[in-house]
Amino acid sequence: MTAYEQSIDRQNCNVAPSHEAEGHLEVVRFRFRMRLKVAWIFLAQLATSASQPLRVHRDSFKEFPDGRDLATLESSSDRPINHCSERWRNTTLDHYSWEHTPQRRTYLQRYFVCGEHWTRSEDSAPGPIFLYLGNEADVTLYLNNTGLMWESAPESGALLVFAEHRYYGQSRPFKESMRQHLEHLTADQAMADYAELMTELKTELHAEDSAVIGFGGSYGGMLAVWMRMKFPHILDGVIAASAPVWSFYGENPPWDSGSIAKVVTRDASPAAGAAEACVPNMRQAWQELFSASETAEGRQRVRDSMLLCHDARLDNRSDAHDLAAWLSNAFDFLAMGDYPYPTSYITNGAGILPAFPMRTACSHLSDPHLDAQGLLQGLAKAAGVFYNHSGQMECIKWALAASPEAPEDVDLYSYQLCSEQFTPMSRDGVHDMYWPQPYNEEEAFADCQRQWNVTPRPMWPSINWGGRHISTITNAVFSNGLLDPWHPGGVLKDLNPTAVAVVIPEGAHHLDLFFSHPEDPESVKEARRIERQHMAKWIHEKQHLLMSYSVAGSAAIIS
Repeated sequence: MTAYEQSIDRQNCNVAPSHEAEGHLEVVRFRFRMRLKVAWIFLAQLATSASQPLRVHRDSFKEFPDGRDLATLESSSDRPINHCSERWRNTTLDHYSWEHTPQRRTYLQRYFVCGEHWTRSEDSAPGPIFLYLGNEADVTLYLNNTGLMWESAPESGALLVFAEHRYYGQSRPFKESMRQHLEHLTADQAMADYAELMTELKTELHAEDSAVIGFGGSYGGMLAVWMRMKFPHILDGVIAASAPVWSFYGENPPWDSGSIAKVVTRDASPAAGAAEACVPNMRQAWQELFSASETAEGRQRVRDSMLLCHDARLDNRSDAHDLAAWLSNAFDFLAMGDYPYPTSYITNGAGILPAFPMRTACSHLSDPHLDAQGLLQGLAKAAGVFYNHSGQMECIKWALAASPEAPEDVDLYSYQLCSEQFTPMSRDGVHDMYWPQPYNEEEAFADCQRQWNVTPRPMWPSINWGGRHISTITNAVFSNGLLDPWHPGGVLKDLNPTAVAVVIPEGAHHLDLFFSHPEDPESVKEARRIERQHMAKWIHEKQHLLMSYSVAGSAAIIS
């Protein structure tokens, strides 16, 4: 137990369709998978023995006795979580209802407080608070990887808070029957959780005057943007990384449903450093897979060429489409995780992917003269860069293979996609490296009804959160990497002088939020410099505002 944890203890801080229908169904499956980002990959579920909410005392936040280089923690056994205290709070289940329902009024929300660098003294206001707005996964994933917060804390004297999103990780309102009680799983309810948390925590820590800066990546970045607009008195500024806030119906110009597949394809092309033959070979490989699967002899050739396990399902064309969907899913994740150095982030520690893994995948499809067998072998090896990152998979048992997503969290986020964040997606096989999968709204709606008994309201995200009409937002940095398939839905140009866009040409999915690394491109270093510059500005503005209030109050008393 660290000195910090000991101080916490001492203070008692317990705190079967047709071929066309199959294609349409695959569009829906693709939409779900692509939005289910790297945050869920092989998530480790952490157990907790706490049953009561923990109470925080300001004087329990002690300094670590030894200085540590947090920039090295990502690859060490001394994970950032060891610098934090796990806490729980009784959280309102439905912030927008006043009905008295004692049985389910509250649930236990988990959050972490990390106070190593927090500055406070008797004669000055406490330092700022950096809040990570948890998204659709166990919050410890973000705690251990959001290096921008950890590396920025010492210079600003910040307290770090990582809040878990309701229904995800261990913050589950209905432990045994969550699927029957999903009406409270919304972004608006989650933002209200965070607003309550910060209000209560600042009061307990006597930190009412502290500036609060919100951080989030992907869906968490979207939450940061929306919360800054809805609760500007709670968040003084936000860093929103890889936040596709413009990926919905009702945008003008409209959202391009094929844009994600186009970016994945660009990542597999010479424009992103991949082999020139990769994209054309990929297109041919899909067609070879489908055509060969029309006959029993062809399916056996597929089995042999792709090293499918003997019990892997491949009995008809429908199975071939399922296999293709499974294989293509790997490239979606490799594109989001196309980082410039080897990392286990995208596998959540289960295995290390190489630097620029899409280039490695494309190396297996780099020969422009591959025959039919070579195309199938190359496709399997390319997808294996993701699925077989350990190198231990002797054959492909795709139907039962380890999913890159944690089943429970993936399942729940697909509900959010159907209920409040409906995003149309497609592939055309011309502007991308896949096979034609046109968007079919009727089938997409039917799938949501079958799975969740909900019908999407496609215009609601733009109506509720503003779409492109958010130019009045202030104190926001929108960062997007051009290797990230989600960047077409992000803010790529400044909205106003205080809501700025940072484009990272060599950046994949929220690379700028990670710990610094020797292989970081200059563009991500510059992005972090800009982000820190704005963070310092927001903190200074909050302090200046408080001083002006104090002076005005004193003048009023004198007069």
